[in-house]
This record gives sequence, structure tokens and C-alpha cells, in this order.
Amino acid sequence: MATRTNPDRGDYSALDHLECSSSGQVYSAEEPQGLSAQGTPLLARYDLERVSRLASPKSISVRPPNLWRYHELLPVRSPRHVITMGEGMTPLIPLNNYGPSIGLHRLLLKDDGGLPTGSFKCRGAAVGVSRAVELGVKGVALPTNGNAGAAWAAYAARAGMPALVGIPVDSPPISRAECVVVGAEVFLVNGHIGDAGRLVTEAASARGQFQDVSTLKEPYRLEGKKTMGLEIAEQLGWRMPDVIVYPTGGGVGLLGIYKALCELQELGWIGDKVPRLVAVQAEGCAPIVEAFAAGEHYSKPPKDPRTIAFGITVPKPIGDFMILDALRSTGGTAVAVSDAAIIAELHRVAALEGTFVCPETAACFAALRELRDSRWVASTEEVVVLNTGTGLKYPQTVDVDLPLLTP
Repeated sequence: MATRTNPDRGDYSALDHLECSSSGQVYSAEEPQGLSAQGTPLLARYDLERVSRLASPKSISVRPPNLWRYHELLPVRSPRHVITMGEGMTPLIPLNNYGPSIGLHRLLLKDDGGLPTGSFKCRGAAVGVSRAVELGVKGVALPTNGNAGAAWAAYAARAGMPALVGIPVDSPPISRAECVVVGAEVFLVNGHIGDAGRLVTEAASARGQFQDVSTLKEPYRLEGKKTMGLEIAEQLGWRMPDVIVYPTGGGVGLLGIYKALCELQELGWIGDKVPRLVAVQAEGCAPIVEAFAAGEHYSKPPKDPRTIAFGITVPKPIGDFMILDALRSTGGTAVAVSDAAIIAELHRVAALEGTFVCPETAACFAALRELRDSRWVASTEEVVVLNTGTGLKYPQTVDVDLPLLTP
């Protein structure tokens, strides 16, 4: 039976330590950390026996409907340090029109488009900024393709913390505006997100008090993204679907879902069923797909990464080896689709379901159509697709050419 949480006694989080993703070396969780000595991401590890004593699926079910309902499995030690805008517990929507059109009758959309800054990036920013506040970090800096910068800038502003954001010049204009309006320092980069990352690292270092919170270069963004997996399990009655399809750039969301799956299984809160994870990329930037097909452990960046699905234009994910391991260990796969297929599927989903998804999610539907055609996904299987952001942030994906009427 779960015991009652007492924040003053330190029962809010069961965070135990940090662990190098490549060597297993243990690091302290009580000070700001970046990459491990091996140059690979650090992972938050929890005392799961303690989690079992403090919480249960039943006790969680009566908590407020936001991601902080899973606080024992999150790294923030005190609720006093939580920076929140009510993020989490987004709907899991049956696609009863689109699903049958591709031969699937149990297709669900986990829709993060309604989160405070319009994308799933709020999850990582909420947890990352909250933990940064708790550890005494004075400012955050990151490169972004758009949505991550908007989310981290917004949560940093709410925390009274300065933010520095580097953003490629080809990024969606709305994302730049979001960063600027909340007071972040923004610089436009003539290059891709990897170029922005190098400039951000230099700028953060020069400022001294800013932590580089680039994808997987600090351990807590991943913990926020993990809540997608926790929510899916709870919303399905503490079980997992057959397949989860996810748009993959830096891969933090997919890794978070996989981490949630592993922790929930160790806790005994879900059964033995493991969903097959599918990483979806665009043909113009598909390092994970190519590495998966070649049986490689690491990916190689494409020479000219480019796609309309800007959020997944990540030439060299720092956690590529972890992404590939998650796909292989779950019996999953990786699929690349064309920009033309992305746009076509975006329109189909909107017309059949009334849901304007982001281009990254439209890529998932294009990939799912291919997986159905090849029978990799059976018609009877339950499939969850993640919508990582509202399509309203990408007006350039829809060509609106209407006649002008004169009364």
C-alpha cells in the first residue's frame, strides 16, 4: 500500500542518482550536471522500491490532472520549486475516421498540441527549468528548431530566469516571436541546429552562469518527456499499446517513452507487454533510419539536412545509440518519408478528423500508411501516434489560395 507523501520529509521525489548512459558510472544528482566524462548523456535513476511505498496507480489516479501527478518519478525534490503552467495529461483521441481509411480500427492520437506553448516541449521545459531552479542555476541556454526554444524561454521567464536561444534562420517565424515576447535573448543562425548548438555552447560558456540545456546535454528534459509514456499507460488502464509511432529528431521523446516503459515494468504497474517503437524521420534528414537499416550502433549526419518537418531536422542526435537500442530492444523499426507524403497526410488527417497536426506528426501518419501497406502493423493492433505540436504553428505547410469575392 502507498504511504502518504510528505514533501517536508523529502518524499516528493525518489530521485537517487545520475548514471552515464554508456559506462554506467554514477554521478551526483545534487549539483548541475552536463554530459558524462565519456561525453554521453546522463540518465536520472530512481529508488523504485521507494516509489512503490510512496505511490500506486490508485493513489495517482486522484491527483490533479497534470504531469506532476507522477512526482515520485520526476527529479524535482520539493513542490516549492515546481514551475508549472498546468502542462500534461493531454487527451488520447480515437481516430475513428482516419484509422479505418488505412485499415486500422484501434488508432489513437496522443495530442500534445494543446500544451501551454503549443507543443510537447513544455514537458521537458517544465521539469528541466524546475530542477534548474532547485539546483541554483542562474540561466539557461539552448539551440532550437523552434518549439524547444519557445518552451524553455517561456518557463524560464515564469521562473524569473534569463534564457539564451540560438535558432536557425529557416525556423518557423512564430517560434522566434515566442522566444522574443517572453524576453529571451535570441540570435538567428545562418545554418542548421548543429551550427546553432556550437554557438550556444560558446555563448553559455562565455556568460559563465548559464547552463547549456541542449538536447540530452542535461539530464532532466528527458524526465519531462518521459511523462508521455506514463500518461499513455495510465490512460489505457495501466497497460501499453501494440505500437507507438514517434517523430524523431533528437529523439528525447522516444527515449522518454522507452524509459517510462522500463520503469513501469520494474515497478510492476504494467504487464509484460512491450510496444514496438517506431522512429519516423524525413527523407531529407534520416540519420537514425539509415543507421537502423545498416545495423549500426551510431548514426552519420547527412550532408545537406533539409525537410519541411523542421522539428526533426537533427543531423546527428547525441543520443543516437540509445535511440537505436530502444528500437531494437522493442522489436521496432525506423521509417523515412518524403515531404510530399508529409503534406498529403497532414491534409488527410485534418479533413477526416478535424485535427490540424504539425508536419512532424504528419510524417508519422505517412510512415504508418507504409507500415500498414507492408503489413508490419496488423489491422487489429492498437497503435498510438504522438502529435508533438499544433499545426497552427506551421502556417507555411498549408497553401491557402482563395478567390476574393466582392459583395
